[in-house]
Amino acid sequence: MDISRERMFSSQETLQKPTNKKRVIIIISSVAIATFIVGILIGRFATCPKQEQQDRKGLYLPNVSAKLMRDEDTSIIDEVINSISADNIRAHLRDLSLFPHIAGQEQNHQLALDLKDFWLKEGVDHVTLTPYNVLLSYPNMSDLNFVELLDEHSSTLYKSNLTEPILRPEENQTNVVPPFNAYSAPGDVTGDIVYVNYARVEDFEYLEKNKSIHVTGKIVMARYGKIFRGDKVHMAEMRGAKGVILFSDPADITDNGDMNQVYPHGWWLPPSGTQRGTVYIGDGDPLTADYPAIGTAYRKEDPTNYLPKIPVHPIGYGIAVHLMESLGGEKVPLEWRGLMNTTYRFGNTFKNNGSKARIHVSTSSQRVDVYNAIGIIRGEFEPDRYVILGNHRDAWVFGALDPSSGTAVMMEVARVLGNLVKTGKWRPRRSIMFCSWGAEEYGLIGSTEWVEHYTKTLGARAVAYLNVDIAVEGNFTLDAAGTPLTHKTLFAATKKVPNPNAEEVQAGRKTVYDTWVKTFNGSHGNPAVSLPGSGSDYAPFRDRLGIPVMDFRFTFHPSMKVSTYPMYHSAYETFYLVDTIMDRGFKRHRAVGQIWVEMARHLADSLIIPFDVMDYSALLQDLVKTFLTRFEVEMKNQTLDATKLREVADNFTQATKDFTTAIQHANLEDPYVVRRINDQLMQLDRAFLDPAGLPGRRLKRHILLAESIVDSYSGSSFPGLSDALVEIQQGNNVTEQWDIVRQHYSVILFAIQSAASTLKDVTDFMVDYY
Repeated sequence: MDISRERMFSSQETLQKPTNKKRVIIIISSVAIATFIVGILIGRFATCPKQEQQDRKGLYLPNVSAKLMRDEDTSIIDEVINSISADNIRAHLRDLSLFPHIAGQEQNHQLALDLKDFWLKEGVDHVTLTPYNVLLSYPNMSDLNFVELLDEHSSTLYKSNLTEPILRPEENQTNVVPPFNAYSAPGDVTGDIVYVNYARVEDFEYLEKNKSIHVTGKIVMARYGKIFRGDKVHMAEMRGAKGVILFSDPADITDNGDMNQVYPHGWWLPPSGTQRGTVYIGDGDPLTADYPAIGTAYRKEDPTNYLPKIPVHPIGYGIAVHLMESLGGEKVPLEWRGLMNTTYRFGNTFKNNGSKARIHVSTSSQRVDVYNAIGIIRGEFEPDRYVILGNHRDAWVFGALDPSSGTAVMMEVARVLGNLVKTGKWRPRRSIMFCSWGAEEYGLIGSTEWVEHYTKTLGARAVAYLNVDIAVEGNFTLDAAGTPLTHKTLFAATKKVPNPNAEEVQAGRKTVYDTWVKTFNGSHGNPAVSLPGSGSDYAPFRDRLGIPVMDFRFTFHPSMKVSTYPMYHSAYETFYLVDTIMDRGFKRHRAVGQIWVEMARHLADSLIIPFDVMDYSALLQDLVKTFLTRFEVEMKNQTLDATKLREVADNFTQATKDFTTAIQHANLEDPYVVRRINDQLMQLDRAFLDPAGLPGRRLKRHILLAESIVDSYSGSSFPGLSDALVEIQQGNNVTEQWDIVRQHYSVILFAIQSAASTLKDVTDFMVDYY
């Protein structure tokens, strides 16, 4: 045998033996492992198939806690609501209203610093003060404003109080700002008086068309109410008036003229009480429109928005009655008459030849620093989503109702939520912000500057804004104004809060919701929630950013025919008024706090933001129905297709139905699905924004809700769609008004179509045109 061959054979044999053995081991091991896996799977499916299906439903994210997809913690609801303390709110209000704290002055700044310390002590994660240098207006304290009636020898017959007389010891404080209208032009004018009722457009037109009375070169005398005081002044100035006197009529602020029930014996305004207030038409700092009033801002010396160029001064009915009884001219119609004990006349002349009225105003404007205080509780899983609670801090004098009742309640809400966070018991899914605004009374300045400062961040991240300007303006029931997406959360909260009205509880109405729905019953079985105007800090959030907003308060019985509480903006708005007359025991304040804290908890902690898009659909259909009932004939006569409005409204309704159904079938264990749904919910109100704003009102960008299709005839100097159509019905400036109608109608149709697209997915949001 060949040796080499023999060796080769021997080597191959040696190698083959261990290789075959390894193969056997691998095969046996593989079979064993496969059998083991199959056994596990069979056992798994045989014993708990439902659990496997549930586990597979969600999206697996490595190293992410299952807590990410938890829903709201409902176990703390009772604790949150019951922890709101009436005694704490009372103590806060006593401290807040002890001294005057007008915007831009040291006492108001000190309150901001006190809030910062309080919030940090009570568990709020972070607090900051944001300053803005803005234009504010103050009277000259060494040359006070007044109105007087002079005889033919220029001797004073009657003169308005330079300050409001002290009626209670707590009113005897330094730095009480006397009655004035902020941003009035300084001046000293004399002349005849023309009484113009509420100084609405229709009031001036009635005088001009029916009585041939024009106010050019005259002093206008108008009663407070119905429309914003700045619009009264603006329309008088446009018609050539040389000055304006504003007064509170007993018909609007007394119990049918009963002087036995006025302050300090009751809540009605005494003859010396005088309503302060701004006459600036615009929001934010007058010198930095559209941009924040920070150090780098460009300031325009000629403000974009309206500031009067004529003197304006407010008076009480104690002096107004003497002015009225001195007037000559024809008697006014019944609807122009108030309850002063005299005959109401148009004026344009005096009974005594040679008499004249005088307005002396020394008010001037200056740049000062105002501060917003912002406290933040950081969200656990979505810290970049903000539920914002807000209230302004500045007051014309003591401000026990406006705004300190709201500030006191917000402090208690922050304490309750902050303590839950501080003790580690709870932290919301989303961040909660507490905002104390500076200089709201001058024209929403603090909140507007902040919105302008952080427009991009807030526009992308804010979930909702909940505003309580005045917590209690009456002691009967709740009143609310808000955009539709916030209705559901408010209804749910009010059903959980006990009724503070003992008489209503005895009548079987145990919750705040029960009395509210009985008093203000809406069209769909829930309480009526009005659409918000422009009167408080929610306006820049809604109009400029499209953020859902809600403003609520306790109010008086609707049988009281007053526009607001009688002591509004007077020096008599004191802690005594609230504590002794309006809300003894602070039960209504507590109820407002309970509603506010529960709404904040619900919005900040729910997995899916609790917005109901169907509420928006119902509102839109109601608006369209009402609008077309009033104006469809005029529109058809001008070949303006009213069916287009019905079509886009119906398309929006279908989109809301489809979206609601899709949520019900969505995989809510998938964080990306949840995020997409919440983003669509947040974007719905924003879809109604138009960057150009309403025609003629560039900062009113929320096309549906910002004073356009929703208006009844407002009598303001800036007409919306409904205003223009009323003018057309009355035959006024028809060609000009139709141009306004066509512009408004076009942007409204487009806004509704855009909103419907927001609720659709992927390519469904586009229409196939070809």
